[in-house]
Amino acid sequence: MDVVIAGGHGQIALRLSTLLTGQGHTVRSIVRNPDHTDDVAATGASPVVADLEKISAADLTGHLTGADAVVFAAGAGPDSGVERKETVDRDGATLLADAAAGAGVRRYLLVSSPGVDAEPDPARGEVWAAYIRAKKAAEDAIRADGRLDATILRPGKLTNDPGTGRVTLAPPPVEYGEVTRDDSAAAVAALLAAPRSAGLTLELRHGDTELGDAVAALG
Repeated sequence: MDVVIAGGHGQIALRLSTLLTGQGHTVRSIVRNPDHTDDVAATGASPVVADLEKISAADLTGHLTGADAVVFAAGAGPDSGVERKETVDRDGATLLADAAAGAGVRRYLLVSSPGVDAEPDPARGEVWAAYIRAKKAAEDAIRADGRLDATILRPGKLTNDPGTGRVTLAPPPVEYGEVTRDDSAAAVAALLAAPRSAGLTLELRHGDTELGDAVAALG
């Protein structure tokens, strides 16, 4: 496959690039900061410098030409405010969808968040609420976009522990829990290779099932 990752310097994205290139796939990773290109290149991916908050869908389409799939793994980050939750986590996801459609790419994988099916807890503050609502809006838009064969993945609380390869992967609701970034990246790679996962919204947690078996059981 030829895969384009938006948010290519994120911790899951860097792991995903390493996995995919190691499997012989071609990866282009979109980053906003030119200082991040060396980290991306070290994974075997080709860095593409583009700011999702500034680039047009038409210009982004040019970066997706020839791709078989796109992954939205971007996020405004924990230190950003309400506005950037909307411009990155929501609008960036829909911008990538428009660009993918323009480039004739149907396969789309959105890395989302658990908890988006409920109203956010006001005790966690307005930025958290904006984040959950932005992720929910992105999911709704991608799910409704008839131009895409989309899979939505909601990893649980992310840890940097070594991956185990054993997960719970199922449609919501799934009890909240942890999952490693290693296993999250591996799940994205496995789902990209599983067309039957298109149209599904899936929760991902640490569990007892081998990842390959969990993906094979979908659909």
